[in-house]
Amino acid sequence: RDQGISKAGNKRVRWVSVELAWAWLRLQPTSELTRWYKKRFDHGNKQRMVGIVALARKRLVALWKYVEHGEVPAGAVMKGN
Repeated sequence: RDQGISKAGNKRVRWVSVELAWAWLRLQPTSELTRWYKKRFDHGNKQRMVGIVALARKRLVALWKYVEHGEVPAGAVMKGN
């Protein structure tokens, strides 16, 4: 089980990560991460705020996997150049 949310780390990085998580929900509505968030947290304002921080963390892990291994998050749509 996860250990909860803390405010450790760089404040600006946390803020940007959460803002990007909100953008992810808008721009990637069919991705697995978005479906996970909506299934688990789309039913209460406080829960939504906790969930967006969890989604931000999951997005950072997915970004690391993309950078390290070229793994695109499941269901994400890549935009061409």
